[in-house]
Amino acid sequence: MKIIVTDCDHEDMIQEDEVFGKAGMTYDHLACVTPDELIEGTKGGEIMITQYGQFTRKALEALSPELKLIVRYGVGVNTIDLDAATELGIQVCNVPDYGMNEVADQAMALMMALVRKVCETNDRTKHQVWDYTKSIPVYRIPGSTVGVVGFGRIGRTFAKRMSGFDCRVIAFDCAYETGTVIDGVEIVGFDTLLKEADMISIHCPLTKETENLFDLEALKKMKPTAYLVNTARGGIINEADLLTALKEKLIAGAALDVVAEEPMKVGAELFAFDNFLCTPHMAWYSEESSVELKRKVAEESVRFAKGEPVHYPVNQL
Repeated sequence: MKIIVTDCDHEDMIQEDEVFGKAGMTYDHLACVTPDELIEGTKGGEIMITQYGQFTRKALEALSPELKLIVRYGVGVNTIDLDAATELGIQVCNVPDYGMNEVADQAMALMMALVRKVCETNDRTKHQVWDYTKSIPVYRIPGSTVGVVGFGRIGRTFAKRMSGFDCRVIAFDCAYETGTVIDGVEIVGFDTLLKEADMISIHCPLTKETENLFDLEALKKMKPTAYLVNTARGGIINEADLLTALKEKLIAGAALDVVAEEPMKVGAELFAFDNFLCTPHMAWYSEESSVELKRKVAEESVRFAKGEPVHYPVNQL
C-alpha cells in the first residue's frame, strides 16, 4: 500500500524508518498541511500518517476512494472530519496512550506552580524583593478539592497523582453516570465540579460539546480562590472570557499548555497577568514519549497494511 507521512516536524524519522524497514515497506515524507496541499500532494495515498494535516470533508472526498487509513501523531483528532471519514469508509486512528504520564505531570506542575505561586514569587524575588508576604494568600493543598474534567486515560492518571496529596478528587465526564465512584473518584455534574473544586484540570477532547465549555458563565461559577489548568486542547476554554475572568478576579489564576490559535503571540493580553502561566503545547513531550509516539504510528500503519486489526480505532466502520 502507498504510505505517506503528510507532515511531521520532529527532528528525525528514525523510529518510522526502523518499523517500516523491518516490515519491508517504504513511505513518502511530505510537507502537506492545508486541505489544498493534501489534495494536490497526496493523491493516491492509501495510508496517511499526519501531525497537523487538515483533513476536511473536501480533502477526504478528493482523496477517496484510494485513502483507507489516517493515523494521527498524537491523541486529538479535531483536524480530521470524522463524520466524513466514516461515511467514506476511511479508518481513523490515533495514539491515545503514549504521553499519559507526561501530560498528567505537566498538569500537576502547572497546578502546583499556580497554587504555590512559584513563578510570580521567583520573578519577584530575583528582580524586586525577598518578601514572602507579597504572595499572600497561599492555601494548603491537602484537604482541598480537585476537579478533573474528562476521566479517560490522562484524567485518571492525573487524578491518581493528586490523590497522593490527600486531596478530595471529583470528576466530570459524560461517559459516566453521576454518583458513580471510580478508583475513589466521584463522578459529579459539571456545575457541581465548578462550584466545589479548588483546582480544576481539563483532560477531555475538543468536540462540539466541549468547545467553549469554560465560557464566562462557567468561570463565574468557580470559586474566586480556584485555579484552572488546561493541557488538553485549545478552544475548550474561551480565552476572551478567561481574560475577563482574570481582570475581574473571578478566579485565582489559570495555566494553559494549549490555546485556540497556536502559537500564542508574544504580547498577548493574558501574558500581562502574573497569575497566568503558559507553556508551548509541550505537555505531551519527553524523550521517551516522542520515541513511543513515532514507533506506534508506524506500527499501526503496518498492522493495517497487513490486514491485521488496528489497536487504536477512533471511528467505527
